[in-house]
Amino acid sequence: MEKRAELYSGKAKSVYETDEQDFLILEFRNDTSAFDGEKVDQLERKGMVNNKFNAFIMTKLKEAGVPTHFERLLSDQESLVKRMEMLPVECVVRNISAGSLCRRLGVAEGQELNPPTFELFLKNDALHDPMVNESLVETFGWATKEQLARAKELTYKVNDVLKKLFDDAGILLVDYKLEFGLFKGEVVLGDEFSPDGCRLWDKATRNKLDKDRFRQGLGGVVEAYEEVGRRLGIQFD
Repeated sequence: MEKRAELYSGKAKSVYETDEQDFLILEFRNDTSAFDGEKVDQLERKGMVNNKFNAFIMTKLKEAGVPTHFERLLSDQESLVKRMEMLPVECVVRNISAGSLCRRLGVAEGQELNPPTFELFLKNDALHDPMVNESLVETFGWATKEQLARAKELTYKVNDVLKKLFDDAGILLVDYKLEFGLFKGEVVLGDEFSPDGCRLWDKATRNKLDKDRFRQGLGGVVEAYEEVGRRLGIQFD
């Protein structure tokens, strides 16, 4: 597999062309940012930890019947993934109230949400990823009704699989975001699943084990990510 020109560089990941039309290389960097890039830092080992964390989760989801873009690990910070046409929306599921939900609705953090909520956000940094509804997604052509229904179905399936996986490790899956794309016409889970894009709390203490440690200046960000990984059985070294 030959790595070629950089195709895209985001806040914490880069994507590269390869010599195979259907595949790209996804690189996880040590860059860390929050609040639309207002807070940035470099955290040693973070790229490696998130790469291996994501590979583990994507493999578990694939085994459970969720189609994903992940193919295989290439190195500590790189993975081979399918080339997809990404849908410009994020699917968010919340099992426990936290973050923007509390700010928007004035609800207390830590409330169990039953049934879990499902929200959609437009991927647009300039607009700060505004919340949208299914009607807007269809009207503006960001996804068809069928594509959106499939993405929603898969988002809830991911919840069923990962809530149990984390619960068995003594961790609460508070909320998470997913991105989907099209690969040969099929709706497929893309981007990543790591503590950068979800909230994870210790089940007993409710200590935060995710990117909120960076957002809130709690420290020990990568150490918390590694702790979650160790509980799941991920080998980082």
